Amino acid sequence: MHPLLPSLAAAALYAGATGYQSLRLAQRAVPDRRLLLTVGLLALLAHGISLFIQLISPSGLHLDFFTASSLIAAAVILLILLALYRMPVENLLLLLFPLGCLTVLFAQFAPSGTAPAPAIAEEPGILAHILLSILAYGMLTIAVFQALLLLLQDHHLKHKHPSGLIRNFPPLQTMESLLFGFLWAGWLLLSASLLSGWLFLDDLFAQHLVHKTLLSVVAWIVFGLLLWGRHQLGWRGYKAIRWTLVGFCLLMLAYFGSKLVREFILHI
Repeated sequence: MHPLLPSLAAAALYAGATGYQSLRLAQRAVPDRRLLLTVGLLALLAHGISLFIQLISPSGLHLDFFTASSLIAAAVILLILLALYRMPVENLLLLLFPLGCLTVLFAQFAPSGTAPAPAIAEEPGILAHILLSILAYGMLTIAVFQALLLLLQDHHLKHKHPSGLIRNFPPLQTMESLLFGFLWAGWLLLSASLLSGWLFLDDLFAQHLVHKTLLSVVAWIVFGLLLWGRHQLGWRGYKAIRWTLVGFCLLMLAYFGSKLVREFILHI
């Protein structure tokens, strides 16, 4: 089976859900959560089928730059759809559905790097490390999107011009609690990812891994300091948002920056 059809179906469903949610918010109406969840799950199913076809090869997992981006986007959307049953996080879908649409299309149509990414051996320890890394990146991606929505909400409330989108947000305190919940979960997953890498990878400081390892460790420290500052010093608001964005940028540079350079610039 070719991944083109499920990729297009996923992109169309993501785009349709985004259009519906945007229209309802522009009308200052509440989107139907069940409809968003249903369309989101259908899009995610098509996305997953497309990814399965693109990832699996006879020699192992094929994780190039765009396929990895698509996989992490799918993981992020899955986490939010699961959280939707218990938490008021549907506003995050307004950012995540377009992300899913773009990444699934790039994975399908964007040209691969000059140097194709090597297949990853399907060893249990390495697969566990990959899974933990994807979940950590996914959870911290959710945290940064939550931080951006929190920044938008705080700006609108201070200027007393709440838009239709802001009117549908939970209270500011709830939004902030959600942010730190995502940060705690992401930091713990990142800790497990780094530990599994140390246990199962031959050399975390090999030439092709050293930048990824060092930047990931620095990001881990940044997020750890932010959580300590929240617990001990009561950090919140703009300070929490800034630290979240800094940690996220370091983490994305660690994975996607090194992958981009290796596959498209250095060709190794």
